[in-house]
Amino acid sequence: MTPEQYRFYQGDYAVQLVLGYMRRAVQQYDMIQDGDKIAVGVSGGKDSVMLLAGLAALRRFIGIQYDLVCITIDPGFNEQVADYTAIRELCEKLEVPFVQKNTNIGQVVFDIRKEKNPCSLCAKMRRGSLDDAAKELGCNKLALGHHREDAIETFMMNLIIQGRVGCYAPVTYLHRKDITVIRPLCLAHEKDIIGAVRRQGLPVVKSRCPADNAGTAREEMKNFLKRLEKEYPDVNKRLFGAMQRGHIDGW
Repeated sequence: MTPEQYRFYQGDYAVQLVLGYMRRAVQQYDMIQDGDKIAVGVSGGKDSVMLLAGLAALRRFIGIQYDLVCITIDPGFNEQVADYTAIRELCEKLEVPFVQKNTNIGQVVFDIRKEKNPCSLCAKMRRGSLDDAAKELGCNKLALGHHREDAIETFMMNLIIQGRVGCYAPVTYLHRKDITVIRPLCLAHEKDIIGAVRRQGLPVVKSRCPADNAGTAREEMKNFLKRLEKEYPDVNKRLFGAMQRGHIDGW
């Protein structure tokens, strides 16, 4: 174990809380098995960086043997490649291989297609690139950094905007890609992730997206739920509990 890994593993209460949520999710939803090679999708945001550091730390005590590889998909926003040096250095400290794939997704979405609502297409194209990169590297699983509040927001967006009851699942096997998607942060609260990232000084690379959460449907839903929480305390807790009790899409 490197000094950096030891420092993270022995971290403060915020870190231990998130690691506890991750361990519980992995065990509750049977996310990881011996021999897995897991691609960790790291955009550079707080959630994906916490996911990477957390999975590296879990290897020390969860009792499952698995390998990790960090994959960063650069969309090429404004026809420029972002600087992921800090993520590369973190991977070196955690002894996790780092792979960066540069794409022209930003140009397609904003310049060629000129999407009025770019987030959906951008997300699909980035996921496609991430899936392909994971398969190229021989990974059988792909870990994404969605947390508890992400799941609640998705559930509510599907209900209100699309008129259906549903959400993404904690574990999903993609037949077309022959890869299993796992979400080890799915039980963790966003505020706890923010606290752990800040206190551990984990590097965050700010997105260069021209539409970075500006008036998106998800940002509107996030703000709506915040307002609802003020009027009805613990509403998020009840919504998440309802998803689990109803076994919505594997929850």
